[in-house]
Amino acid sequence: MNLKQKLNIEEIRRNLKTKWLGKKIYYLSETDSTNNVARELAEQGFKEGAIVVSETQTRGKGRLGRKWISPKGGIWLSIILKPKIKPSELIKITLLTAVAVAKAIKEELNINAEIKWPNDVLVDDRKVCGILTETFSQGEKLQYVIVGIGINANFDISVFPEKLRCTATSLKKVLGREINRERIICSLLRKMEFYYEALLKGRTKAILNEWRKLSSMLGCKVEISSFKERFEGTAVDIDDEGWLIVRLDDGTLQKIVSGDVTVRKT
Repeated sequence: MNLKQKLNIEEIRRNLKTKWLGKKIYYLSETDSTNNVARELAEQGFKEGAIVVSETQTRGKGRLGRKWISPKGGIWLSIILKPKIKPSELIKITLLTAVAVAKAIKEELNINAEIKWPNDVLVDDRKVCGILTETFSQGEKLQYVIVGIGINANFDISVFPEKLRCTATSLKKVLGREINRERIICSLLRKMEFYYEALLKGRTKAILNEWRKLSSMLGCKVEISSFKERFEGTAVDIDDEGWLIVRLDDGTLQKIVSGDVTVRKT
């Protein structure tokens, strides 16, 4: 596939086979951020399940205000969701999205994708996907959630700054060939719909168990970095709310609700 070839949106529509997710696709050749566009559409009253897809982003966003590099050939999309859940449950949307991405990659491409808490999908211990969940509320009421998904698909990692080439990869690099992006998007959205509906039906434990099976870090030594502190421990589990549980060197357990987690190689 030539990278000049754009996504075939009609092919996605034909093969999607979802009940409601992705039935409305807002497609762009270029935008600043699909999350920004999705937010504008949500404010205009677009229904839950509408998605924004762009060939490239000029100001893609990562966690903690970081820039997300989004060249042509990647999968850059955002989903509008309107869940009737408590704000404390929003981490579960990030976790179920990671499960959907990892399982789509594993099943469609037959490569081993794993999850690093809270929002990264890895292949060969390198980041191939990031997820950014943004919420918008009016007072205490949740209005909508934007789930941004960025998958490094059909491009060479030479487009990344040198400091990222040791920590990131692309599906093209892993497989030695370009992939069918439409097929991955369809699989991802079908799985996303399935796990999201499971969450709304209260089947949280099943989702968290799927996450555990795909985790790259449980049982590993990790370093936690936040604005206030930095410490090490062993990642032992996620709790029923989706927060990471780390056992410190003195044996105490600590719940991690934010921060960067790095697996320590021994």
